[in-house]
Parts: sequence; structure tokens; C-alpha cells
Amino acid sequence: MLDFLQYTFIQRAFEAGIIVGVIAPLIGTFLVTKRYSLLADSLSHVALAGVAIGLLFGISPLITAIIFSIAAGFIIERIRSKKLASGDTALAMFISGGLGLAVILVSLGHGFNVDLFSYLFGSITTVTQADISVIAIVGIIVIIGILILYKQLLYLSFDEEAATVSGLKVSILNYSLMIATAITVVLAMRIVGVLLIGALMVIPVVTATQFKKSFAKTMILGLVISQVAVLGGLLSAYYFNLAAGGAIVVLSLIFFALSRLYNHKS
Repeated sequence: MLDFLQYTFIQRAFEAGIIVGVIAPLIGTFLVTKRYSLLADSLSHVALAGVAIGLLFGISPLITAIIFSIAAGFIIERIRSKKLASGDTALAMFISGGLGLAVILVSLGHGFNVDLFSYLFGSITTVTQADISVIAIVGIIVIIGILILYKQLLYLSFDEEAATVSGLKVSILNYSLMIATAITVVLAMRIVGVLLIGALMVIPVVTATQFKKSFAKTMILGLVISQVAVLGGLLSAYYFNLAAGGAIVVLSLIFFALSRLYNHKS
């Protein structure tokens, strides 16, 4: 039954999926609580432009995607904090702008359309050992950062004004959350693809909230749901020849539908 584990590319796929399946809902819990669920989608579209830049100039797409997405996160937070535009407006602008820039870059680099396609929809079977090392190291850093700043981020997520009055360094915390989100988005690109990253970060968390538990329990439950969706999606992709990213997201949606049914009956 576990014959699929004999293939090294499958082993790497599961390793990458497990790591991303942990950090995505951890970050997503804070985003959902802050009503900032579209942030992952905004940064993913900008990250796509970063990937295109990397492919166009022969630079590691992972590096350029991280740089672009972190820069976009800082600008979005600047716009929001200075009230230059509402948070939703800033996110919408970057979703459109990032995609528009990516389209222009794709038209300039005719030779990398296939490579870019793998980032759009995910290509977990092509994850290399070097990718695993980067994902693991950065993932551990993100998890440690969340554990250290957990209480402050929790306070910030529920009531930013009260957090400011209490003396918390709200600006630094918001920028830290932006960096963590940007990095998580880039790490998840090879797993589910740019177009589906937001779903992996949000749907398991929204599913967990249906059970009306405490913040910490909701975060843990979201992590469990994410892991089941990722592992189930990878198995479905292997045995039924499906797109891994799509299978993961569809399973997440099925779990959400089941949670709504449970919530309706209880």
C-alpha cells in the first residue's frame, strides 16, 4: 500500500507538502482573524511576477519571488496603516497589478512559458532536494517566529487599536506578519501553485472556525485539516493521476462543506 514511497520524487513531495501544510494554516489563522484573507492571493500574484523576472534574467525564481512578495507586503501595509486606501482596495490593486506585470513579463520571455505554468498550478513532483532544504529552513524560522510572537500577534489580530494603546509595536508586528505571509506564499507555490495558495492558507482555517473553539484550538484544528488535505491530495494525485494542487484544494473544500453540515446539525 505504501509502494509509492519507493520513489524519491514522491518522498520529496510529501516532505514539502507536510512542511507547507503546517505553516500555511498557522499564518492563515491570523489573516482570517484580521479579516485579511485576500492578502495571500495578492502576494501570490506579485510573487508570480517575481518568478517571471527570475526566469527572464536567469536568477533563481525562488529568490526573486520572495523579494517581490515581501516588497509588496511592505507597500500594502504602508498604504493600509497610513490610510492612503482601505485594506481591501490595496489588496485588489496588487492582485491586478501583480498579474498584469506577470503577463507583460511572460510576453517578453517566450521561452519559459512551460516553467511558469508549473508555478501557476503547482508541480510538486519536480521539487528538488535543494527546494526541500530551503522550505524546511525557512519553515522552521517562520514557526519559531510565530511561537515567539504568538501572544502579540493574537492581540493584534483581534483588536489592533487596543494593541496600539497597550504599547505593542503594532507596526513591527504587522510587517513581521507580512514577511511571514510572503515567505509562506512563495514556499507554497511549488505545492499548490500561485492560483491556489490563498485557498490552502484560508480554507482549512475557515473550516476549523466552524467548530467554535478557542483561537489556539482553532489553529491546531486548521493545521490538522490542512495536513489531511495535503496528504490526501497527494495520494489522490498519485493514484488517480490528478493535479496535486487542485486535489488538495478540492479536499479542503469538501472538509469545509462537511464542517458546515456538522455545524448545521449541532
